[in-house]
Amino acid sequence: MAKKNVNEMSFLDHLEDLRWLLVRSTIAVIIMAMVTYTISDYLFDTIIFGPTRPTFFTYVYFCELSHSLGFADSICITEMPFIIQNTQMEGQVNVFIWICILFGFILSFPYILWEVWKFISPALYKNEKKNAKVFIFFSSLLFFLGVIFGYFVVIPMSVNFVATFTVSPTVLNQFTLDSYIGMVKTSVIASGLFFELPIIIYFLTKLGLVTPNFLRTYRKYAIVLVLIIAAIVTPPDVVSQTIVAIPMLIIYEASIFLSVLVAKKEKNN
Repeated sequence: MAKKNVNEMSFLDHLEDLRWLLVRSTIAVIIMAMVTYTISDYLFDTIIFGPTRPTFFTYVYFCELSHSLGFADSICITEMPFIIQNTQMEGQVNVFIWICILFGFILSFPYILWEVWKFISPALYKNEKKNAKVFIFFSSLLFFLGVIFGYFVVIPMSVNFVATFTVSPTVLNQFTLDSYIGMVKTSVIASGLFFELPIIIYFLTKLGLVTPNFLRTYRKYAIVLVLIIAAIVTPPDVVSQTIVAIPMLIIYEASIFLSVLVAKKEKNN
């Protein structure tokens, strides 16, 4: 078995490395946020507020899908019965800054992963240190897939649900800018991090904190949780809920499969 790095580091040394990890990662986020600033008009008009329009890609695709499945116009969207308003004097300034930071974090995510890898690499075996590129590539890929899933699936479904849900025709939907942007940030980041589940399970299995049997035992609870989440963020129709639930279930099953491979490898070692 390959040996780990024998160079011992004190607790303060680890704290110092962690501090510089956070400093360099923050600088990377700020730099990418400044890059995002240069395309802020396109970012807000086309990307951020795209899901508030009936012509958004997801709505058009789902409408075509409903026709092909024989559901007629059951999930077609022709209008968005709400407006987004700013109710705070500094509201738009704060939103502008936080959206730039959000996209700065997303764009700099591969670099942040590289910093994290450098931080944990002293605790790894020599042969494991060689997998840095593989770790960064697949972790970044999963994160970006999660972000795309959040943007094109979770956000449109959530917007459609809250826009069409009403307790009475006399109540008009007037959403605040903060609430809409908060939903966008939460949906995108949460989806991106959820898609990191296989990577998290990989390390937890190597540390002995998670086993394949544990994941299989709690699979039924995971399925129920996924279905609940899908039901919350989607309109009350089977097609929409299935589209949201299936990728999340695939991620969970992939985590189990990866845990099995890691457990077998650790056992053989």
